Amino acid sequence: MLTVAVRALAAVTVALSGQSAAAPPVRDQQQWVLDALNVEQAWTVTKGAGVTVAVVDSGVDTGIKELKGRVTVGPDMTSGTTTRAVPPGRHGTAMAALIAGSGAGDGLVGVAPEARILSLPMAVDDEPVIGVPPEPEAAIAAESPLARALRYAANHGAQVVSMSIGSYGPLKSEREAVSYALGKGVVLVAAVGNDGQTQYAKEKGTSYWSFPAGYPGVIGVAATDKQGRRAAFSSDNLSVLVAAPGVGVPVVKRKGGYELSEGTSSAAALVSGVAALVKSRHPGLRPEQVSQALAAGARGRPAAGYDDQIGFGVVDAAAALNAAATMAAARGGVTDPGAGEHFGTGEAPVPERPGPDPLRLWLYGGGTLVALITFCGAIVVLNQRRES
Repeated sequence: MLTVAVRALAAVTVALSGQSAAAPPVRDQQQWVLDALNVEQAWTVTKGAGVTVAVVDSGVDTGIKELKGRVTVGPDMTSGTTTRAVPPGRHGTAMAALIAGSGAGDGLVGVAPEARILSLPMAVDDEPVIGVPPEPEAAIAAESPLARALRYAANHGAQVVSMSIGSYGPLKSEREAVSYALGKGVVLVAAVGNDGQTQYAKEKGTSYWSFPAGYPGVIGVAATDKQGRRAAFSSDNLSVLVAAPGVGVPVVKRKGGYELSEGTSSAAALVSGVAALVKSRHPGLRPEQVSQALAAGARGRPAAGYDDQIGFGVVDAAAALNAAATMAAARGGVTDPGAGEHFGTGEAPVPERPGPDPLRLWLYGGGTLVALITFCGAIVVLNQRRES
C-alpha cells in the first residue's frame, strides 16, 4: 500500500529547480504570481482567517518561519493501524507555504496567509517515481491512503483539502471518500497532472486522466506560465476546471530558503489558497458553489468559454470573492449551516390546505345550477307547445 501511495505522489510532483530565489528577495520574485491571481485586492476582504486547509502530500516542516505555529500534523495516512512519525518532505512543505505562508521575516507569503494547515502525510519522501496505474481494485485494501486522508480531513475541521498528487486510476474507496467529504461541505482541490507532453498526449490530443482530479466534485487545476498560457507539460482533459501559475513559482524549501517550482502541483496549491479565502468570507457556501465562484471569476477565459487546457481560465481571487458574495446574498442561497438556516433567509411559505379551491367550487356549483334551471325551463316550454 505504501508503494502505491508514493507513486501517487510522484505522478504529479513538481520539478523544483536548484535556482535560488534569495536575490532579489523572494517577495519580489513571487509578485507576478500574486498579480496573476489578483490576490492583494482579495486581501482587502479576507486573508483566510478561521479556515484550515488539509495538505494531503508528504509531511510539512513545522519549523520554517512562514508556517511556524500554524501547522497541525495528522497521523501517517499510509497506515490505518499504526501511528508513526513521518519526516517533513520537500514537496509538502512547498505546497503548504504557497497556501498559507505568513510572510514572516520578509519571507514567502501564501495566498491565504492567515489560514491554518493540517498536514496529512501520504508519502515518506519526494523521490520521483514514474506514475503507473494502481493495482486492480479487487487487490487494493478496503481503504486507500487518500480515502483515509479525505475522511480524516472532513472529520477534523478542514474546510479545504489540497491534493497535489495523482495516479492513473480511480478507486471505489476514494470515490466514496470524495462524496463523504463533499457531503461535509469540504472543498476539494487537486492537480490535473503533468502529462501534457507524453507520447500518448501527442498522439491522442488529450492526456490521461489523473485522480483525484478526475473524481466528480473535485476542482481540477491546470498550470499556466507568466503570460497566462497553458504550460506545455500541463495535462489537458475534461478534469480541468480552472488554471493558475505553475511555471517559475517561488516556493519554500524544507529547513528554509527558496527555490523555483514547475508543475500543476503549485497551481493546485495556489487555488486551494483562493478557496480558503472564499470559505473564510463565506463559510456557508457549499463546495459546488465555491467551484462555481472560482470558474465565474476566472480571467483569460477561452474564446469558446471553456476548453480542456485551462478550463474556464486563470483564477482571480478578488473576482471569485465577488461571485461568492453574489451567491451568498441571493434569495434562497445556502447560508452558514451553523446559523440554523439551511435554505436561505426569509419566512417559509405556508402551504394551503389540501382539497378543492372554495371559490372554484362556488363558481362550478353556480354554473351547474344555472345550466340545470335553463334546461328545466326549456323542457317546460317544449311541453307547453306540444299541449297547445
